[in-house]
Amino acid sequence: MSVWAIIPVKPLNRAKSRLSQVLSPAERQQLAEVMLRHVLSVVRSVPQVIGTLVISRDSKALSIAREYGARTVQESGSPQLNDALLRATQVVARWKSGAILILPADLPLIAAEDVTCLLELGQTERTVVIATDQQQDGTNALFIRPPGLIGYAYGAGSYRRHVDMARRIGAEVKVYESQRLMLDIDVPDDLAMYNDLMRLYHPK
Repeated sequence: MSVWAIIPVKPLNRAKSRLSQVLSPAERQQLAEVMLRHVLSVVRSVPQVIGTLVISRDSKALSIAREYGARTVQESGSPQLNDALLRATQVVARWKSGAILILPADLPLIAAEDVTCLLELGQTERTVVIATDQQQDGTNALFIRPPGLIGYAYGAGSYRRHVDMARRIGAEVKVYESQRLMLDIDVPDDLAMYNDLMRLYHPK
């Protein structure tokens, strides 16, 4: 099974606006870049992922992606995420991909083990594997086999919508639970939890 990862990236200099109370614009941009590099590095380390496609309208984010061997698509204007992912899926499908794994760029704790487990759960045809966030609201990883099996419904409540979409067409739905994948950094409480975990596992 050939798997492509798709990573959508918001403009780094506008990322994490909900952290404006605790981080300066420069700090927010640096955090977004660090997380993007981490996700790219982890995905590249998994042999089963034959390629990564990064979509963004930020030329700096695309340049970083190319440092990690990723292919890139530059969006123009203010593309809506679900439409952008649909276009990216169509591109990857032309490259004869058997499955896709969509990951956000703000998963600071994701590990190669998580990616491998997601792929192992998706070994059968017509399968959707999904991982949610701490609130069981958003979609923090979405594996789809084959590409285009379901559409995209990112936004508030996307976890349940993606599960329902898959079940309506008779696809097999599997849920991957991982504390690492549950943590995405959007609000100050997320950042505080991340910093606490870093101090716990990487004490000075």
